[in-house]
Formats: sequence, structure tokens, C-alpha cells
Amino acid sequence: MVELVLMNSDEYQKYLSSAIKSYAEEKVLSGNWDQEESISKAKEEYSKLLPKGEKTESNFLYTVLNEDKAVGVIWLAQKSEKEGFIYDIYILEKYQGFGYGKEAMRQIENVGQKLGMNKIGLHVFGHNKVARGLYEKLGYQTTNVLMEKEI
Repeated sequence: MVELVLMNSDEYQKYLSSAIKSYAEEKVLSGNWDQEESISKAKEEYSKLLPKGEKTESNFLYTVLNEDKAVGVIWLAQKSEKEGFIYDIYILEKYQGFGYGKEAMRQIENVGQKLGMNKIGLHVFGHNKVARGLYEKLGYQTTNVLMEKEI
């Protein structure tokens, strides 16, 4: 059974340092950023999105627990009265494939409903086929596709 618990400041600091690194890597992999600029750009984006860290208004950052053990994180932002956006979901590698991500997604949807949301969006990098498969199984539909080609 998975449980979502709001992050404390220590958990947030750990999350932030790994999230910045991971986001920078994803942006480089997807061809959006150069390696040299990636960390500073990722830091800049996170500071814009979460200016008050885990206490940023309308942002809900959770540690995903299984039997009191942290197995991942999920971040939901309330973008408007009725719409939310999942900025991040990450299950630690050693816990992937056990259904924790799917259960965390279902629980965050319940959180969104309790906050009055009737729609939740998310972004997934095109090369992340595992995540895309999970979201599709959960009923998320593709609304935009950006494509590019090196020439």
C-alpha cells in the first residue's frame, strides 16, 4: 500500500538536488539544452516554479511511501481552480516495476479531486517510453506532440 506524505524541508532539499540533475539530463537527452548550460538552466526553472521550496503556494510535493519506506516522489501543482499539473513523478530505480508509480498516480488524482480539480495534465519526454506507457494505461491522452530532426 502506497501512501503520499507531504515533504518536509530536508526531504525537499534532497529531492531538489536530484531533480535538478535528472531534469538537466533529460533536457540534454531530448536535445533541448547543451550539457554545459543544463544544470544552471534546471536550477533557474526550479527556482521559478518553486520560489518558496516545498512551501510554494498551490504546489504539493509528496514523498511516496511503501510501508514507511520512501520509494519515490510526486509533485502536483494547482494551475487553476479546476486544473492541476503533475510536474514530477519519480520512483527510485530499485522500486520500479512494482506498481508504486501507478498507485501514486491514482492517489495524486484523488488529491486533485479533493482540491476541486477535474483535469490533471503532465509532460513526458518523448524518449521515456516506459512512463508514456504507464500514463496511457491510466487514461492520460496525448494532447500535443513536438517533433524535431537534426539536419
